[in-house]
Amino acid sequence: MTAPAATTTTYEKIGGDAAVGKLCDRFYELMDTVPQFAELRAMHPESLQGSRDKLYMFLSGWFGGPDLFVEKFGHPRLRARHMPFEIGTRERDQWVACMVLAMEDVGIEKEIRAKLLENFFNTADFMRNRAG
Repeated sequence: MTAPAATTTTYEKIGGDAAVGKLCDRFYELMDTVPQFAELRAMHPESLQGSRDKLYMFLSGWFGGPDLFVEKFGHPRLRARHMPFEIGTRERDQWVACMVLAMEDVGIEKEIRAKLLENFFNTADFMRNRAG
């Protein structure tokens, strides 16, 4: 019998902990400075550090690395956690566009970005809780 082939996680493919940290840093830097994302930025507290840290912990596990968010906060319950915020198509699209730029800026490979974009869009779309 041969051993099953080891699968490489997205976490490993993009560069592990350091890459997830850079992605989150760049995402919130863009959100904070690019006028196109002003409405998205307005939904966040003055300091983005807590939001950045939670995204970092979530993405670590979501990409197949250490499940930091679950270890600290339990099940992500993404929709329930985002329910206090009015999220429509504009906010969804701003979040996705910001993440696309962040992925490009930190050098995530095109093929990986395409798959992540699909997953990010579907998840962001699921967060919508208002029309428009």
